[in-house]
Amino acid sequence: MENNNQVPVTGRRTFLAKVATGLAAVGLGSLVPVSKLKAANSLVEGVSEADKWFLKIQGKHRIVFDATSHHEGFPLAWSRIFMNTNNDTGALDNDINVVVILRHDAIALAMEDRLWGKYQFGKLFKINDTVAKTASLRNMYWKPQPGELHFPDMSIDQLQKRGVMFCVCEAAITVYSSIVAKEMGMDAAEIKKDWLSGLLPSIQVVPSGVWAVGRAQEHGCAYCFAG
Repeated sequence: MENNNQVPVTGRRTFLAKVATGLAAVGLGSLVPVSKLKAANSLVEGVSEADKWFLKIQGKHRIVFDATSHHEGFPLAWSRIFMNTNNDTGALDNDINVVVILRHDAIALAMEDRLWGKYQFGKLFKINDTVAKTASLRNMYWKPQPGELHFPDMSIDQLQKRGVMFCVCEAAITVYSSIVAKEMGMDAAEIKKDWLSGLLPSIQVVPSGVWAVGRAQEHGCAYCFAG
């Protein structure tokens, strides 16, 4: 019996081809209409809130990690290393600013376990459980189990406690949720709403990842590609 609560498994190339098609048909054709749909309230407010979020950057040592894929958790590991080596050279955590932008294939890291199981993010984004070596059904980068990550304190929740700021690309969420909706025969707007409702605590939605890259640099962050 077909399970309508899970995304049909497709090949990596097939899925990426659909992403490319989505960027043309959904991204270019729909991302602009998204602004029209939200023009009355949420888009303007969203940009405003995202801009306010960047005002938190006040430290002396500032960097932005541009994560276009989960990259086996390296965007998180490098955030930890940046914090720790600055500590080693005399800086306190409150004088260090790290911004991690989760965009493109990295957006799944911003979402709770419920969504990973329902939409099979592990298969869609080729993220394997590091212990079981199979497609992950949960976000192991949030409150991981012992042995799952290279360093136990590199998880999103632990980094947030030290002041690391995480944001996620709404444009990518729009495109990917539309593609998944076609796979599942569901309404794209409902899936996007579900994904946005399942974001991890304190993760800021930004209009696009590249928008956030620009804002971070405007606020003095050095750029590091972490994809």
